[in-house]
Amino acid sequence: MNKILITADRVITGPADQVIDDGAVLVDAGMITAVGTAAELDPSVDASASRLRCPGATVMPGLIDCHVHLAFDAGPDPISEVAQADPGELAAAMAGRAEQMLDAGVTTVRDLGDRDALAVRLRTSIESGTAAGPRILSATAPLTSRGGHCGFLGGEVTTDDDIRAQIARNAAAGADLIKVMASGGALTPSGPRMWESQFTPAQLRLIVEEAARHGLGVAAHAHGTDAIAHCVEAGVRTVEHCSWRTADSTVYDPEITRRMVENDIAVCRCVSGNWPLFLEKLGPERADAMVEVIRNMREAGVRFIAGTDAGVPGAGFGDYVGMLEFFASLGFKHTEILDMATTNSARAMGLTDTGALAPGLRADLIVVDGDPLTELDALRRIQHVFAAGRPTTN
Repeated sequence: MNKILITADRVITGPADQVIDDGAVLVDAGMITAVGTAAELDPSVDASASRLRCPGATVMPGLIDCHVHLAFDAGPDPISEVAQADPGELAAAMAGRAEQMLDAGVTTVRDLGDRDALAVRLRTSIESGTAAGPRILSATAPLTSRGGHCGFLGGEVTTDDDIRAQIARNAAAGADLIKVMASGGALTPSGPRMWESQFTPAQLRLIVEEAARHGLGVAAHAHGTDAIAHCVEAGVRTVEHCSWRTADSTVYDPEITRRMVENDIAVCRCVSGNWPLFLEKLGPERADAMVEVIRNMREAGVRFIAGTDAGVPGAGFGDYVGMLEFFASLGFKHTEILDMATTNSARAMGLTDTGALAPGLRADLIVVDGDPLTELDALRRIQHVFAAGRPTTN
């Protein structure tokens, strides 16, 4: 792969308050080898290297989506679509969705539940260069109770031995992490309700301990206040949704939040680009309560990470930026939001080779028209995407 020197009006190196005006990034063999001003780097790079000059643009780390379901089609009945799909056809559809996310500037995704470890196979194809797409971290089949949330993906467990066996199967299939459905969910109306716990505190501790024995962290789907508390106590790495639901209302617990911050447990709120419609369907009272707990967690120091829940009904694969605009509507600063989409997400997933632009890191980066520090919509104007140094031009 030839060296490529990318120059632009600014380079956001990460965190987002670190900006080089008239900056440049040198990419060689899939890695970043130098970052600095164009005036410094251009004369030092040999003439045979390609030059990609991007006036009016920003170079920044590639976007990260910490919560997707590539096996789901974002339609009204993803359960039937996944459960009844031919494996080959489903794999092809997943590849198309992954490519769609790459075109939107997403260079890393965390797939939190699929069928037959198809995301692992797609991960291998992308890594080998036979398919185009973002880097994939796959959870394979999420652990759930019998008849529980997303049980159709094959991860139903009851006993401690079931839990150990399923984690071992996931690890053997190539899982990068373990996903547990600690509470019910709206996608599976026949199972426990969203606020109802699906596992005991002891079982959640076992899941975390057993996952660690295989070298894996745990992401926990948890809507209910009790489930969130049990997940924090168990030591999961991330809490997905974290909506603090009870049967009657929203009950936020500042003490659990304090322990979340103390133990460096990140929160993926899982917001699709279609969030205005979602808030409308919630109704003013529930929507206000949801917004209030997000603001309370932010004030307490919770580290938020970016996730769209792409694939579930109404959550498409092409509008990552809509999710970021939700947080802007709540008063989050653009630097916070960009860190959520890059450095914070990489850290939460245990990735030390991406999420920022520095020598020695993977060349996961995007070039956008304009300045996302002042206008998030600039992230929709993707000019170039580099995933592990492989270029894609929009």
